[in-house]
Amino acid sequence: MIELGRLRALHAVAVHGSIGTAADALGYTPSAVSQQLAKLERETRTPLLEKRGRGIVLTDAAQQLAATAAEVLRLVEEAELQLEEQRGQAIGELVIAAFPTAARGLLPAALPRLIDGNPALDVRVLEIDPYEAVAAVQRGEVHIAVVHDWHNSPLALPDELSRAKLGSDPADILVPETHRLAGKESVRAVDLVGERWICQPAGSICHDWLVRTMRSAGVEPFVAYSVAEYQTQLALLARGIGIGLLPRLGRGPLPDGVVAVPLQPAPSRRLYAVWRTATARRPAIAAALTALKTGWRDRDTA
Repeated sequence: MIELGRLRALHAVAVHGSIGTAADALGYTPSAVSQQLAKLERETRTPLLEKRGRGIVLTDAAQQLAATAAEVLRLVEEAELQLEEQRGQAIGELVIAAFPTAARGLLPAALPRLIDGNPALDVRVLEIDPYEAVAAVQRGEVHIAVVHDWHNSPLALPDELSRAKLGSDPADILVPETHRLAGKESVRAVDLVGERWICQPAGSICHDWLVRTMRSAGVEPFVAYSVAEYQTQLALLARGIGIGLLPRLGRGPLPDGVVAVPLQPAPSRRLYAVWRTATARRPAIAAALTALKTGWRDRDTA
């Protein structure tokens, strides 16, 4: 009898293309995934991996088994959904993904309600960026995700996913208190020509927003410091380095030496909960949505 966990590991490697990325998606270590695959090879008496260059690829037999695994996992999920629906209560595993500031600013207000109100629910959390979170929901690795976008950088969703808006999160221009703009009542994009920006890495939604916003005003932003974590951005700002634009959710108090200046037009990002439409009737999804919407009212925001 082939164990479901080993099929899940094989399916993840087929989807992600490597043991390392499959391990990240499953929340395991690479060695644990390798062990699952080795056991599956012994159980099936079939080579599943072969070396190619510095990496590994699945054999033809493994590709066929991975396709079968995808169907098996879909049937298992459907069976679990039907059982949960019959019982009328949230049970089983629920994996929630959230980008870093939502994990810090929203989930601490939402998770206790979800966990305390649904003791049969096994809640897991993954901190990943919106683009990756949407893909993980689509693949079925995450059940519900908190994502965000900006009005001029909308986040496209596949047809099989649904969304519910949680709210809007305003953002401010942050500058050192000695900066030439520190005393302004507000600034516009054209006032920021020649500034050295502290921003999320290229490919992130916040980076895309900054580039599009500045370019729409005829300004090419110079991102001198590519930093993913907001707290690191604030630490650099406190030392008088660069300027940044940070949303308020999960930002916390500004450190000494940093001031906020409103940008006009005022920017804000939109937060959504995203899930697969096929799982909408699952009580755990409904419970998670309720907890996230309630937690939004009690969120940690600047």
